Amino acid sequence: MDLIIRRATTVDGDVVDVGVVGDRIARVAPALPARAPVEIDAAGGLVTPSLVEIHIHLDAVLTVGEPRYNQTGSLFEGIEIWSERVKTLSADDVKRRADRAIRWMLAHGVTAIRTHVDVCDPRLVALQALLEVREAWRDVVTIQLVAFPQQGIYAFPDGEALLARALALGADVVGGIPHYEWTREDGERDVKTALRLAAAHGRRADLHCDETDDDQSRFLELVAAETVRLGLQGRVTASHTTAMHSYNNAYAYRLMRWMRHAGVHIVTNPLDNAVLQGRFDTYPVRRGYTRVKELLANGINVALGHDSIMDPWYPLGVGDPIQACFVMVHYGHMSGYHEFRTLLEMVTTRAAACFGLSDYGLAEGKRADLVVFAAPTPMDVIRTLSPRLAVISGGRLVARTTPAQTEVLLGGRAEPVTFLR
Repeated sequence: MDLIIRRATTVDGDVVDVGVVGDRIARVAPALPARAPVEIDAAGGLVTPSLVEIHIHLDAVLTVGEPRYNQTGSLFEGIEIWSERVKTLSADDVKRRADRAIRWMLAHGVTAIRTHVDVCDPRLVALQALLEVREAWRDVVTIQLVAFPQQGIYAFPDGEALLARALALGADVVGGIPHYEWTREDGERDVKTALRLAAAHGRRADLHCDETDDDQSRFLELVAAETVRLGLQGRVTASHTTAMHSYNNAYAYRLMRWMRHAGVHIVTNPLDNAVLQGRFDTYPVRRGYTRVKELLANGINVALGHDSIMDPWYPLGVGDPIQACFVMVHYGHMSGYHEFRTLLEMVTTRAAACFGLSDYGLAEGKRADLVVFAAPTPMDVIRTLSPRLAVISGGRLVARTTPAQTEVLLGGRAEPVTFLR
């Protein structure tokens, strides 16, 4: 063995050792007798496949306040600010910020990242910079680049040509944003163009779709229909879909049947949408997230994304998918005991299915991409925002955290506090 994780707890509650040879998981069993040059004592901490960040904007990370702060906190002011900031982008600027954010995410156990990249720029500066970043990180972090027409395929001059050029340069996934187009008709063209390009180029598609509180924004039905028509089942993702929160129930449940038939994945982004949606409401204020529990109950794959890290849309964030899980517990009424495991799946196995990772999982023969938490159960991991004791990528230890030691001083004695029951 080249590396062994000792005394780790699986999501099923089994205590196991995980043995790694090269970049593969060789054995998962209790108390392995073998020895390895690198041994990690999980001390009962949870072990899972490494985390998958399925929705982030690396070109925009760490730009909060540039050139100005978002005063209303709205999605549309964020887009306006970004349209100003994008004019000053340079390759070095994008690479420097993206590199820092990737290090933050890696420290939190992320070894696969899908990033949306704004291609509403005739220079395609961000895309070309992130193509270099993707290559530089390929041995540690798998990065997918989504060609994302932030200001619309048709609302932005030459948007369709820029999208096609981005794919020719090497973008992995086709993006879209139908609800941001000027008219319903252009929104429909947005969807059809994005999925036509995905089919023609053999790519996946991931569209920002119906990210609004407007219950008349109904592009998701067209995404499902075009997915079936073009034979893209299982290869298309609709991100956000917050308008579904406001649909009438009869329409919502009919839509879910079509989505299941089309095999469309859904990505919900609770950190951003918790603060961006409901901005036009007085009271009651809608929560403005998609119908996560109902989608899951209808057999539709749902994953969780972080979305933004300190940018014009969301001024907070440290690149930790577990923070998104923590917010979703409250935001999505997902505090049932078994729902904590579901939330963890939404940043691991469910996100991996959306990403298209086939060689993934905590099983013998799979690629050794793993994370060890300092807490023993999914509920404790989310409750405490548990430190990542160790992060393994391709069989190599690539990040580690020594948890802080907390003590209370009572009666002249120091007593450790672990925040575990």
